[in-house]
Amino acid sequence: MVRDLKMLQGTWNIVSMEMDGQKMSGGSARIVVRGDRFTTTGMGATYEGTMAVHPKTAPRSFELHFEEGPEKGNTSFGIYELDGDRWTICLTTRGSERPKEFAAPPGTGIALETLERAMASGAKAAEDAPDALASPAGDAASELAGEWVPDSLVRDGEALPQSMLQYGKRIATANEVTVKFGPQVMLQASYAVDRSPTPMTMDYVLANGKPQYGIWALEGKRLTTCFGAPGQPRPAEFASTPGDGRTLTVWIPAGK
Repeated sequence: MVRDLKMLQGTWNIVSMEMDGQKMSGGSARIVVRGDRFTTTGMGATYEGTMAVHPKTAPRSFELHFEEGPEKGNTSFGIYELDGDRWTICLTTRGSERPKEFAAPPGTGIALETLERAMASGAKAAEDAPDALASPAGDAASELAGEWVPDSLVRDGEALPQSMLQYGKRIATANEVTVKFGPQVMLQASYAVDRSPTPMTMDYVLANGKPQYGIWALEGKRLTTCFGAPGQPRPAEFASTPGDGRTLTVWIPAGK
């Protein structure tokens, strides 16, 4: 086995992510490497396949060959740096032109991710994770089931450009939700709502077991949500300003 592949064995948590020039939360996403196989877990859709690493190139490079999941049959081309328990990867989410530097400029479909070894950060290994998400207290929301796309998204006071919105998708049942941008699963959670307060509230339990608190409104076919960062207080209004960690999103039904 190639030396770098040996060093990559185990579970890695995604601690930061940038895609098409926009910073995003890594949520509870993880990559598990066993032999030359990889699996992403913890945030909804599971991606599985084989990984080839090339430590003698400059910069070091790799490919992910997807065999299961939404990207089945596709290959991502990337570069990487490995520094002990810290792994930085820059890879394609579409196309076959490998990144030449560790950057994710707008419009390129390139993702830049920083990962930390799970045991080093005190996280549990993927095999110890629960098979199902815990359920928060509250009511189911059948009116929110279906597939939605973002009409606007503001995080920390910064609006996501239109060029990125086209890759977003919210897939929900009455009590579970997955948010994706391109092939990246950004969030998976079980959720429940309370319709009695104004504004109405929505609680997530993320795949890592952490709570996330938000508010929501449904006006016709437009769903507006505003969430604080995981573990932070619930927003009191539909607003996101620089440094507050809140995400304000307007969703519309897909295909509308």
